[in-house]
Amino acid sequence: MPDRGLQKDIPLITTTEALAEFCESLVNERFITVDTEFLRETTYYPKLCLIQIAGSTNAALIDPLSRELDLAPFFALMADTRVLKVFHAARQDVEIMINLIDAVPTPIFDTQIAAMVCGFGDQVGYEAIVRKLVGAQIDKSAQFTDWSRRPLTHKQMAYALSDVTHLRTVYEKLMEQIARESRSDWLEGELEDLANANSYRVDPEQSWRRIKARIQNKKQQAALMAVAAWRERQAQEKNVPRGRILKDEAVAEIAIQVPQTREALSQLRLLPKGSADSVIGKGVLEAVAAGLARDPGGIPSPKGRGEDMSSAQEAAAEILKLALKIVSERDGIAPKLIASSADIDAIAIDDNANVPALQGWRREVFGEVALDLKHGRAAITMEKGRVQIVRR
Repeated sequence: MPDRGLQKDIPLITTTEALAEFCESLVNERFITVDTEFLRETTYYPKLCLIQIAGSTNAALIDPLSRELDLAPFFALMADTRVLKVFHAARQDVEIMINLIDAVPTPIFDTQIAAMVCGFGDQVGYEAIVRKLVGAQIDKSAQFTDWSRRPLTHKQMAYALSDVTHLRTVYEKLMEQIARESRSDWLEGELEDLANANSYRVDPEQSWRRIKARIQNKKQQAALMAVAAWRERQAQEKNVPRGRILKDEAVAEIAIQVPQTREALSQLRLLPKGSADSVIGKGVLEAVAAGLARDPGGIPSPKGRGEDMSSAQEAAAEILKLALKIVSERDGIAPKLIASSADIDAIAIDDNANVPALQGWRREVFGEVALDLKHGRAAITMEKGRVQIVRR
């Protein structure tokens, strides 16, 4: 049995021997529920502070900060293909596994994705879904406590354990609804992406996409791409948040102004005072120079939506957004799971756009409707106070 801390009746595993025994007790389970608590306010990579697991008859907390504990038995359980691992909002939990062992728990299931398929809205929170499906109220007052401090309080441990005990019922009820409504195919593709280890790895060369900047030309675009990539690599190497190197706003200002000397860099309003003469300033100038030296043919055009789309296409996109809302409410599925804003813009421009919304079940649910609306084969109307789509 798991060894227990001072907290009464809540199993806290602090030794490798106890962890191995507990994990062995779960190998015949059909599924287990898993969650983690971590900190990342001062680091680039999340620091794992606690692991919660529940089976059908027992549950425990695992203390990864214990000096007497090796997580190897836990990682072996995560790799055991006989046992389904159920998470809620799994991506950050899986990111931790990727950083520690370069592998995704397999097989894996995410109740947040399943809830979207079942019409609970975009990225439904755990507390809301537990209240709806389990009828339980979770005390969230311990949610944002310092999980790295020891000893853990009874309140922290009770909150952490509830995350996985209620999750078992949530999973079972969602699966019942998915089977009843024949939506397994809708769920399958989303879970495949969740299990793709490459989707968790951050490519510094793509980090510019997260920064909002009013880029007007390829020179600015080149600077943005180079400086953002440099910042990402620095944050990864030093294991500090991106903002500790440079704030997003500073990266955007550098890209727009394209400073090429220390003097020009020192004039930037959003750069911390003294940065121009520091290692940061040297790195920024080297990154800008490298960006400007790139082949212009390999730099994407810095076009915004207004430049990409005609006024008619923009109007079509707005109509398709309304259609997405109507379809999602009608079929009880989260809009985000059906189509993204980028999907809608692409459909407004091109009937044969290579986007998820025009493929598989999404095409059946929304894509065909979108094309019919775009070409006048359908219309959005009001009837008895309700907005609906009517095919002509």
